[in-house]
Amino acid sequence: MAAEAHFIETIIGVGILLFAAKLMAELFLRLKLPIVLGELLAGMIVGPFALGSFFVLDGKQLLQISDEIKILGEMGAIVILFMAGLEMTPKEFLKGGKASFTVGTLGVVVPFFAGLVVFQMFGFDALQSMLIATALTATSIAISIQVLSEFGKLKAPEARLIIGAAVVDDILAIAVLSVVTSIAGSDGGVDNIDLMEVTITILQVLGFFAIMLIVAVVVIPKIITPRLWKAKGSVEGIATASFFGAAALAGSIGLSPIVGAFAVGMALSTTKVFEKVENYIGKIGLIFAPLFFAIIGAQVDLRAVDLNILMISGVIIAVAIVTKLLGCGLPAMFFLKNKAQGMRVGIGMISRGEVGLIVAGVGVTAGVLTSEVYSTIVIMVAVTTIITPIWLKIEYRKEQKSGNSGSEQNIEQKHE
Repeated sequence: MAAEAHFIETIIGVGILLFAAKLMAELFLRLKLPIVLGELLAGMIVGPFALGSFFVLDGKQLLQISDEIKILGEMGAIVILFMAGLEMTPKEFLKGGKASFTVGTLGVVVPFFAGLVVFQMFGFDALQSMLIATALTATSIAISIQVLSEFGKLKAPEARLIIGAAVVDDILAIAVLSVVTSIAGSDGGVDNIDLMEVTITILQVLGFFAIMLIVAVVVIPKIITPRLWKAKGSVEGIATASFFGAAALAGSIGLSPIVGAFAVGMALSTTKVFEKVENYIGKIGLIFAPLFFAIIGAQVDLRAVDLNILMISGVIIAVAIVTKLLGCGLPAMFFLKNKAQGMRVGIGMISRGEVGLIVAGVGVTAGVLTSEVYSTIVIMVAVTTIITPIWLKIEYRKEQKSGNSGSEQNIEQKHE
């Protein structure tokens, strides 16, 4: 019976979270606020640490964020990144290569070292500082993508740069995470850092991604063609199997699973089945995306917050915002030769999302982070995730108001 009860708990949880996410999405649409934000807040409101704690059945909370629900959330992230991959052809990714690589790399390097210095000044030990710094390197592209697509801006130069840079950023952040966790797990701790090993780990991760991308681009279009699959739903089914498979492969070699899904999406972006797959995955995204955001929201526990945590959180949030604006925004201005677009890239990279939470989770399970620091990282993730869509929207509203910006852009493109 236990298994069945567990199953019922999970489906109740999914039902509540989806319903709440969509209710808030409606409200936020009418308030002209980013829908993603409503879905995030919905999770925070009905989550087990807020309203959810009052709804108790047979001595148990009605809504529990069990491992199964978290897994569904992760699957949501995979679907969202597959959708993002579909929006970008391999040619475009490589064309933006230099810019994406620079912006993405600086988006990891600047927050990491700034975080390390600042938190050691605040008296955290080296390992805690390293983990906080690692949480600062991540970028959650899923949220920026939602906002960009709401404004129909997914094809704009800054959107391409945000997506490209965020992928590089994610890959590097994951490389940093694998290095930091191996240090956290080793006996010698921070004193035994071997720079050679660190470099090799990071290069391995980048190499894996490059190979995955090449294989996906060469193999996937050959597998998924209408010539082979004639039955109804076959193309869609095989596409789904492929991106989940690639995500699993990425996960098993220590990359983030979302990177694998992105690679397959990119591989399919130039094929004959593109429209069919895009249409279908858009419908799946209608369920998985809100679920993903609501689940992230539901994991925020604001009960443990006191003045001390708020102060540290304030510092972490300030460092989180400034380092991405400088690390990503400035080089983006240089590459795009446009101040407003460069600024938007910086803003689009602020949100930390799931990767930041993964880092925090790893830190807690390894026994390196205290629960206080965990709470501050979660608050940082929540705040940056809330700020990003609002700020991006304000920027695009400005652009809509000054309708002449389009003609300026055209002139600039002619100069290029």
